[in-house]
Amino acid sequence: MKRSIITIDEELCTGCGQCVPDCPEGALQVIEGKARLVSDLFCDGLGACIGTCPEGAISVIEREAEPYDEWIVMGNIARQGEAVIRAHLEHLAHHGEAELYSQALAYLEENRIAVPDHDAALCAPGSAGTSDRPFAGCPGVAPRVIEMAPSTPPGSSAGATPSELRQWPIQLGLQHPDAAYFENADLLITGDCVPFAHPDFHREFLEGRILIMFCPKLDAEIEEYVEKLAGILSRHRINSITVVHMEVPCCSGTRYIVDRALEHSGSGVPVTEHTVSIRGEILPP
Repeated sequence: MKRSIITIDEELCTGCGQCVPDCPEGALQVIEGKARLVSDLFCDGLGACIGTCPEGAISVIEREAEPYDEWIVMGNIARQGEAVIRAHLEHLAHHGEAELYSQALAYLEENRIAVPDHDAALCAPGSAGTSDRPFAGCPGVAPRVIEMAPSTPPGSSAGATPSELRQWPIQLGLQHPDAAYFENADLLITGDCVPFAHPDFHREFLEGRILIMFCPKLDAEIEEYVEKLAGILSRHRINSITVVHMEVPCCSGTRYIVDRALEHSGSGVPVTEHTVSIRGEILPP
């Protein structure tokens, strides 16, 4: 089957082993001076190991792999004691993996192993949305439409500028291609830094649009972003796409991802592109 799973760049990996403790599932070992994925069965593809790699050698890709098996993983985890069991349960809860979390608890119950105290409330399974929406396991990523506040009449001296944000979540990694707010939408696709650099971001760019944000430099899920964005374009009627990125070269990857998604989806949605300087100015095309 084709699924998300980690990959390790051997040229970047130094064999420091910092990733190993952050994989309670036991999918990683240091062998012959390099971190290795020892079994597809043990890797859930959620990437808990990525943030602790000081060299950026680990990323998540989509490839043919054996299905992840929670029951086999729990057999490995249970032998490692209470602390590892706790870490694994919180790992699943944090990612809203309700089904895997339930399987883990069932394994512990069947084998008469005490369930350790753990923070299941991080993103408790079933705490938001419905069971037929796998992306709704966590309240923080449940899609929602935001009601717009009445606009301030032109020329008035009202205080704060009202927010133009129309939906939640805004990070592409947390968004689901089936979210209803994408239907008949004008998309604003922007690098993470743009709203901090451009002082009039809400009025100039966000008004009337659905926001998608990511960082083409730091995020490891670039291929997943292409596929997810292509899914949005193919499942919904999208009226237009506005791409806004910073002037720094790495941020131009925002347009690259959009173009690849358009190619994958076969969509002909018109694209408008803007570049913002590090001083916050909109640069001429």
